[in-house]
Amino acid sequence: MLGVRSSLVAVLCTLAALTGAGGVLFAADTEGWLTAGGETVLVREPLARGSVPSQVIVSKPVLAAGFAPSRIFAERAPGVVTVLSSFGASRSAGDEGSGFVVSRSGVILTAGHVIASTSGRAGTITRARSVYVEFADHQRVLARIVGLDPYDDVGVLRVSPSAHRLVPVPLGNSTAVVVGQPVAAIGSPFGYAASLSVGVVSGTGRTISSLSPTYSVFDAIQTDAPINEGNSGGPLLDAHGRAIGINAQIRSSADSGFDGVGFAVPIDSARRSLSQLLARGHVSYAYLGLQTEDLTPAIARAYGYGAEQGALVDSVARGGPAARAGLRAGTRVVEFEGQQLMVGGDAIVAIDGTAVANSDDVARIVSERLSPGESARFTILRGERRLTVSVKLGSRPA
Repeated sequence: MLGVRSSLVAVLCTLAALTGAGGVLFAADTEGWLTAGGETVLVREPLARGSVPSQVIVSKPVLAAGFAPSRIFAERAPGVVTVLSSFGASRSAGDEGSGFVVSRSGVILTAGHVIASTSGRAGTITRARSVYVEFADHQRVLARIVGLDPYDDVGVLRVSPSAHRLVPVPLGNSTAVVVGQPVAAIGSPFGYAASLSVGVVSGTGRTISSLSPTYSVFDAIQTDAPINEGNSGGPLLDAHGRAIGINAQIRSSADSGFDGVGFAVPIDSARRSLSQLLARGHVSYAYLGLQTEDLTPAIARAYGYGAEQGALVDSVARGGPAARAGLRAGTRVVEFEGQQLMVGGDAIVAIDGTAVANSDDVARIVSERLSPGESARFTILRGERRLTVSVKLGSRPA
């Protein structure tokens, strides 16, 4: 038996010399003849660009099969630009960020704070005086600010399609993003253009700050892919090279730089902003005029609410849509499990038949699914009664 085995190995060695060792050794390993105590995965995938290797050995099985950062970079980097904004006296001239081309007509997406700044207690927004975009070949092109969404931190630029070859980055679907999936970020951290960083989605459904002092960005994507100063506005890409977010923020301690938590504006929200800004140069959001906090099972048991999840109405803006519809705010402050709560008011449990699990759901449904002037049915708990109240929504004030 040993002689037969030796003969087979000799034949394999001869074949390897003639046809290439990779395929034969792969076959030998499949039969269990090679046992090294580890695992080598040979990934074969046709690539669009000949400069990228056609075979990739995946040494870190944490990354999903098919995630090829070098290929993503080769395909998408030509569509990513450095954004240089001049603010004059308000901020230093030549502030840098990133952006990415989304159409051959010259439309570029970026983060709102790359092309605008806020100042004062009221959060006055000032747009950049001039904006240039620099492509991978270092050619700079003057860009025009199409519009700005301060609520979702989205900015839209336009350049002349004749000024430079444009390579659009396709947009993906942020609602399908899951924790653990591999992602790549391309941008200009610290001015180093065309830089790639990789990681995974480390959280979804996050709430982060926006250019507006009053409203937040919902459903932000959290990632451990390093996102540093200058990355803002660049794309966060999935394994297929589709933009699932616009890189926006990091969380770090003082002077520490990136600490492993970055955030991107979800591309579904950015797509909504893009559509409105291209159509009319500004965005509009529905306005309800109340503040809420989470209703949990423990709070419901302690204070007699007839649902385990929802949103407690803390306060109602005088003269706003919620007030006109008769929604009632809490009447007393209580201390519960280390936090202060406003109880005694209404609890929202559904909007137009969509269940409300927490406070963020109210803001998310109103801002993303409803429009100014539209009426929506709010299912609320008032004491022991379950009521349906029609609310005609207003326009979000500036």
